[in-house]
Amino acid sequence: MDEQHLLERITVNPKIFDGKPIIRGRRLAVEHILGMLAAEDTIETLLEAYP
Repeated sequence: MDEQHLLERITVNPKIFDGKPIIRGRRLAVEHILGMLAAEDTIETLLEAYP
């Protein structure tokens, strides 16, 4: 999966989460995912929590 394809999965809508970037089609903030990765959660853990 290339970078452009990944970036297309992120959207910003001022009506959702005060305009914070979210994963398209979900109410899941990008900052939440990054926080989980920063806390050393694995990709597998992320996928289990958010299939």
